Amino acid sequence: GRGFLTGTITSTGDLADNDVRKARLPRFQDENLARNLGLLESVKAIAQRLDATPGQVALAWVLAQGDDVVPIPGTRRVGYLEENLAATRLTLADADLRELESAFPPGVAAGERYDTAAAGFIES
Repeated sequence: GRGFLTGTITSTGDLADNDVRKARLPRFQDENLARNLGLLESVKAIAQRLDATPGQVALAWVLAQGDDVVPIPGTRRVGYLEENLAATRLTLADADLRELESAFPPGVAAGERYDTAAAGFIES
């Protein structure tokens, strides 16, 4: 989610002026971002119940999808790396998984994943 699922991005003001997400990624544009922020409520609620971070819940959710699905979290700081590793010890209950699946059905995110220029480099 390019940092979105961590719950730390609450507006475009949280992004540097030269951040590619702010400048070129439609899902992070003001109107789309506002709509997409509503999707995070279930992630935040589950994180609070499990005494975890939203990012850990997101990673645990990906890990729960099966052995053939692998999350690729990016991090620039040791603290975030440790937080990401802790997600491997987080077990989501079936009810948590159903809640997340319900909140994030395919296609629910507002805005395209890439802008027109970047999308041209992606093979169908």
